[in-house]
Amino acid sequence: MSKLESMIRHSALDDLADRHFDTETLLSPIWMTSLGMDEYQDELDDLSPHGVDMHHALVESTLKALDTTPVADATDEVTASAMAERLTLADESHKACTDLMDIANIASGLHSIREVFDLMPMDTNEDWRVIAQRLTAVPHAIDGWFESQFAGIEAGILPSIRQVDALAEQCEGWVKEHGFFDSLAQQGYAVVNSSARDLLDKGITAAKGAYIQARQTLLDKVRPLATPVDAVGEKRYELASRSFLGTKVDFAETYQWGLDQVSELEARQAEICARIRPGMSVAEAKKSLDEDPAYLLHGSDAMRQWMQTRADEAIAELNGVDFDIPVPARRIEAMIAPTHDGGIYYTDPSDDFSRPGRMWWSVPEDQTTFSTWRELTTVHHEGVPGHHLQISAAVANKDSLNKWRRSGIWVSGHGEGWALYAEQLMAELGYLSDPAMMLGMLDGQAMRAVRVVIDMGLHCGFTPPPEIGGSEWTFEKALSYFNAHVAMDPGVARFEVLRYFGWPGQAPSYKIGARVWTEIREEVRAREGAGFTLKDFHTRALNLGSLGLDTLRQALVG
Repeated sequence: MSKLESMIRHSALDDLADRHFDTETLLSPIWMTSLGMDEYQDELDDLSPHGVDMHHALVESTLKALDTTPVADATDEVTASAMAERLTLADESHKACTDLMDIANIASGLHSIREVFDLMPMDTNEDWRVIAQRLTAVPHAIDGWFESQFAGIEAGILPSIRQVDALAEQCEGWVKEHGFFDSLAQQGYAVVNSSARDLLDKGITAAKGAYIQARQTLLDKVRPLATPVDAVGEKRYELASRSFLGTKVDFAETYQWGLDQVSELEARQAEICARIRPGMSVAEAKKSLDEDPAYLLHGSDAMRQWMQTRADEAIAELNGVDFDIPVPARRIEAMIAPTHDGGIYYTDPSDDFSRPGRMWWSVPEDQTTFSTWRELTTVHHEGVPGHHLQISAAVANKDSLNKWRRSGIWVSGHGEGWALYAEQLMAELGYLSDPAMMLGMLDGQAMRAVRVVIDMGLHCGFTPPPEIGGSEWTFEKALSYFNAHVAMDPGVARFEVLRYFGWPGQAPSYKIGARVWTEIREEVRAREGAGFTLKDFHTRALNLGSLGLDTLRQALVG
């Protein structure tokens, strides 16, 4: 297809996908903020069962229309496959009532409501008026979310007590003195005039009060209905796994593969440690590196600046050599998040790139020093060639992709799998010549392998490895296993393991996704022989946007 043809192609299926995308965004002002849209920014989503039903009605109508919409070309073939796969899974989830319940320590309606304020413009008095108005909408949105949680419980989808307690603890952190809402108010006071300040104070009071009440509702009303059982069982796990991967995996084979990966990656780490810290164990070598001034930064701002520099360097070095990086994607911002939950995450650029892609670090309150040897691979994961390049390449591809393909689909196995593949790729391309940085990459890879073992082992009921004993996983055993194989701050480690217990199927999508990405690359290499180049493969792959892994394989391998 020529450049001109790609610019003018727009099929009936593209029209359907765009209509679906436009309606879906109208149902979610929060999502509109993440996309950089200006409309309805003083509103929040309807997170009640009625709002959930409205999303499902859209899914049903689009699936029905998809059956009779012609497929015009190869691009449409991918679109049709992707839409059928994603929307059918959404329909299954709704019928199983799993789209109602989302009480967890990392992803819930309470998180979505709070996090939306991180992405809103904050430069002018008018910006803060909009923020203030949206803050006043928080109580109603949270009430709707609780309606869905209780409806989920009534349908038999019970949250675990552990996740209820973790979410209540986070709410407490967001509303405490100098917590998220106090910090947000202080940011606003530096900008707004007196009349807008009154509106902001009203909004902060309303939102903060709603989260205080949310904590009490979780503890007083939800917790008594919750279950002490953490595992969701293989049936519910199978649906969650397919939703995160876009493919079906053999859980028993994958669990054993995860165990094998942990052993293999530990052996590779031991080999490096023997060279850089002779006579030390792997744990001792990592501790030594954590204390080495050559790899030590003090304060979160120093860490942010280091991340920004490394991200900019990667863009400059990779562009035109191993990747064709679109011009808008050559800008990224490193940010310290206004919360302290311990997560690291990426947020998309706006459609016009006026707001760049950003990598955020939610630094635990008690963490004041940072070891760069373990974090360069994080920059590659969140930045380039990881999420930033992957997502920005799709957003920028207006010539070939409809709006839904560019911005309306996110499959964790594809996205997180790509980002983990990108970490490995940087080692393959020779960008980790410092053995300590290579160790950091392997440490990160080992963590993702540990995720497969804990997440799949817990929820599918596989026997724990002999080193921790017993016939079933517990939180204490999972944390012990994690700490035995991953060097991490204790608070962040606890957050990580809680995540696996409360978000079944998501954590393994990184390692499984990277496995599939590597398999696809090698299949394409074998088919193309001498004509294969990494740069061309990556360009073709990234230009497809996010897809389920089965659809990705079909599009690239056939």
